[in-house]
Amino acid sequence: MTIYDNSPERYAEAIRQSGLSIYDPIEIGDPELWIPTPELEQLLNASMVGVSLEGLPLRTRSKVVKEHVCRALGYPVPSSFRKTQPRFPGQFFDTYTQKSNNLQVWNEELAPARRYVILRVSEGDLITKVKVVTGDSLALLDTTGTLTQKYQARLIPGEAQSELISDVDTGLLRPFVQEGVNLAAVSPVSHPRAGQLQPINEIFERLEGLVGESFPDSGYDQERNRGAALHRLVCQHLGYDDYRDDGRFPDVRNQLLEVKLQTSPTIDLGLVCPDSEEALDVPKIEGWQIRHCDVRYALFYALTDGQRVTLTHLFLSTGEKFFTRFPQFQGKVLNKKLQIPLPADFFGG
Repeated sequence: MTIYDNSPERYAEAIRQSGLSIYDPIEIGDPELWIPTPELEQLLNASMVGVSLEGLPLRTRSKVVKEHVCRALGYPVPSSFRKTQPRFPGQFFDTYTQKSNNLQVWNEELAPARRYVILRVSEGDLITKVKVVTGDSLALLDTTGTLTQKYQARLIPGEAQSELISDVDTGLLRPFVQEGVNLAAVSPVSHPRAGQLQPINEIFERLEGLVGESFPDSGYDQERNRGAALHRLVCQHLGYDDYRDDGRFPDVRNQLLEVKLQTSPTIDLGLVCPDSEEALDVPKIEGWQIRHCDVRYALFYALTDGQRVTLTHLFLSTGEKFFTRFPQFQGKVLNKKLQIPLPADFFGG
């Protein structure tokens, strides 16, 4: 079985064979034992949807959920669960069981790279869906102002309509890029691989043509729909036949490309600095772990008349060079109980 086998079960089987416990550390990106977030979500949905928690007291329910999670991922069920942070240190995630759309995170700030396994439970106490997101993704859902101050930067357009801030990729990524890659049969949300990554200067050439294009404006309260319209155009210009956006960072995972639509100068960056050298939750590429600073950022500045959004500028940079063009805001940290209202479509249809 190769690491590119498409079955998420390969990770659970590898963990079963390893004899590791949920408390044994695994390096992010380990090609056999670290379960990337999309595959983690698939494994948990396949195993846990339909599980009944009816009649269980809260503490028992929490324990039963953790036991099911262990079995789904190939881990032995411990005789008792330690009070670690997070509760599943080996795969770096916590679990939350939700009947309401008000997610409460107690006694700690959101951790940018930590995974949050959120289980939707019906009125009849059946698990109906499992969603796995990173702390950074959760931070973008907050509208209450109770979260840690997110990183922000300022975008001031210059005279040029298109700017390539870094004309080469980071030193780590450079050996894995290749010119003229055909992406027609590839999914935009598949994991990046050596020889399948377009160089940053080629991405720039492909996306420059979007400046001046427009699409219908779905309104300020539908920011994600605006973003989806832009992501679709980006995928087309990169050469994909398929359009997919699973809401995870970075938007076009296959190209390690984050896409941002800016109708104001303030760039919201979530909880992770673009120039961070922390590991990114993708499998290693030929033994090398991709970092946040290796991600390419495409920022499109746009104007809207309320009917249509028109793209006026393009900026493309590596995370490593991001703040050489976009000045970072300094923010404060707020220490409170966090209450995050999950959007109505958070769990999908």
